Amino acid sequence: MLQIPLWNRILIILVLLAGISFAMPNMFYEQVERHNDAAAEIEATGVTSDAAAEALAGWPEFLPSTLVNLGLDLRGGAHLLAEVQVADVYEARMDALWPEVRDALRDLRDTVGTIRRSDAPPGELNIRVSQPEGLPEAVAAVRALAEPVVSLTGVGASTLDVSAQGDTLIVRLSEAERQATDDRTMQQSVEIVRRRVDEAGTREPTIQRQGADRILIQVPGIGSAQELKDLIGTTARLTFHPVVGRAGSADERPEARQIILPSVDEDGVFYILEQTPVVTGDDLVDSQPSFDQQSGQPVVTFRFNPHGARLFGEYTAANVGAPFAIVLDNEVISAPTIRQAITGGSGQISGNFTVESSTELAVLLRAGALPAEMTFLEERTIGPELGADSIAAGRIAAVVAFVAVLAFMILSYGLFGVFASVALILNVGLIFGVLSLIGATLTLPGIAGIVLTIGMAVDANVLVFERIREEMKNAKGPARAIELGYERALSAIIDANLTTFIIAVILFALGSGPVRGFSVTLGIGILTSVFTAIYVTRLFIVTWFDRARPKKIEV
Repeated sequence: MLQIPLWNRILIILVLLAGISFAMPNMFYEQVERHNDAAAEIEATGVTSDAAAEALAGWPEFLPSTLVNLGLDLRGGAHLLAEVQVADVYEARMDALWPEVRDALRDLRDTVGTIRRSDAPPGELNIRVSQPEGLPEAVAAVRALAEPVVSLTGVGASTLDVSAQGDTLIVRLSEAERQATDDRTMQQSVEIVRRRVDEAGTREPTIQRQGADRILIQVPGIGSAQELKDLIGTTARLTFHPVVGRAGSADERPEARQIILPSVDEDGVFYILEQTPVVTGDDLVDSQPSFDQQSGQPVVTFRFNPHGARLFGEYTAANVGAPFAIVLDNEVISAPTIRQAITGGSGQISGNFTVESSTELAVLLRAGALPAEMTFLEERTIGPELGADSIAAGRIAAVVAFVAVLAFMILSYGLFGVFASVALILNVGLIFGVLSLIGATLTLPGIAGIVLTIGMAVDANVLVFERIREEMKNAKGPARAIELGYERALSAIIDANLTTFIIAVILFALGSGPVRGFSVTLGIGILTSVFTAIYVTRLFIVTWFDRARPKKIEV
C-alpha cells in the first residue's frame, strides 16, 4: 500500500519549515543586515546608541537573522592580487642568526682567530676569520646550530647549509628549509592579511593563496582598491635598535652593519642605527590606542611576550643613559633615552598621533607584521551599481528559468506537474536556507549554480512520473503504480545525482573563487533537489491520493 508513516511526514514538514525560516530573512536583506550590524556593535562596545537600538528593533529577535553573504561581484568592493617577496625572509633569518654564530665562534677564538662579518648576497651570512686553518672546526660549530627542517618534504634535512671558501665561512639556508620557509611565510601572510581585514569589520572577505607566492584578496563592501591597499599594504614592522649617532642626510655612508633611517617627527634628522634590532614586533602580544597620562596626547601602548620582555629588559638594564630608536617601517618614530631598566615587558609609542592614526597603528601592530613585502600585481574596484546590475540579471535569469520549468511540468504532467512545481519552489527556499545557515557567500557563478539547479531539480520527478506512466500501462492500480514508480526510479535518481555531486565536490576541492561559489550552490542544490523529489513531492501525492481516492490517475 502507498503509505508514509506519521513520524516521517512530521519530519519532512519540520525540515521544510526550518529551511524556509532560515531563508526568509533574505527577503528583508537590508533590514536584517542593519539588525545584525547593530547587534555586533553592541556586543563589541557594550554601548547601545539610539541608532543601534532602532536598527536592533527592526527585526524580531525570535526569528532567525542569518543571511546569505553577497560576494564581490554582487555587492561591489575591491579586488587585489598580491605577490609576496618571500626571498626577503632569508635575509632577516640570517640577521637573526648572526648573534648565535658570533657567540659560537668566539668559543673557538684560539682556533679561528678574530672574526668579522662581511658583506654578502641577500640571504647569506659571510664571516671572515684571521686563521683560515681553523675553518673546519668553525664549520662544525656552526652546523651544530642547525635544526631539523620542520616540513613533510624536508624530513631528515638540516636548516643550514654551511661551507668554507678561502678565509670566509659561508652560511645560508638549505634548499629544504627555503621551501619550508616559503610555505610558512605564505601561511603567515595570508593569516595576517585576514586579521587586518577582519579588524576593519568587513564582511566575508575572500583571502586565498594562489600558486607559490601570490595571494588573492577580495573584500566586498569596501570603497576602493586603494583603501584596501592602505589597510593591508603596510608591513607595520616594529623594531627597537641601538642608536649609534645622528646624520645630516641619508647620503652619508654608515659603517658595516649600520643603517641610516629618517625621523618622522624631526624634519631633516636622520639616525644611524645598528642594523640588527634588539627586539622586534614579532614578540608583541598586544597593542592598544591610549592617551599619555602627562601630556594627554594619543599614544600606542604595547606589551611583549616573555621572550621579548626578557630581551628588552636585559638591553635596557645594560644601557641606562643611552638612546634607543623605535622604528616602524624603516622610519624612526621616536628615539628616547633609557632612564631605567624596563623589565615589565610593556611600554608606549608616542609621536604626532591623532586618535585615528593611533587606532590604526594599534590595529596593524596587533594583527602582526607581514613577514615580507607584498607587491600588488592586479587591482580592481567593482562599484555597487555593477553589483546591483548583476543581481538584477541573475534574478531575471532565475525567474525565466522558473517560469519555463513550471510551464513545462504543468503542461506535461498536469496535477502531478503542479505538485512538482510547488516542490521546486520549496527547493529554492531550502537552498537559500542552507546557504544562510552555513554562512556561505553567494557570487554571480553561484547564482548560475542555482539557475542550473532549477533546471535539474525536476529531473528526478520526470523519472518518477514516467515510471508511473509505465506502470499504469501495465494495468497496475493507481496506488500500486505510484508506489512502484518511486521504488523503481530511486536507483536512477541516486546514480544521476551522485555523479553530479561528485563533480561539485571536485570543483570545490580543486577550484578557487568563482568556481567554488558555483560548486557550493550546485552541491547544495543537488541535495535539496533529491530531498524534495523523493520526499516532498511524494508527500503531496500521497496526501492528495488519501483524500481523493481516484480510480484512475492522469500523469
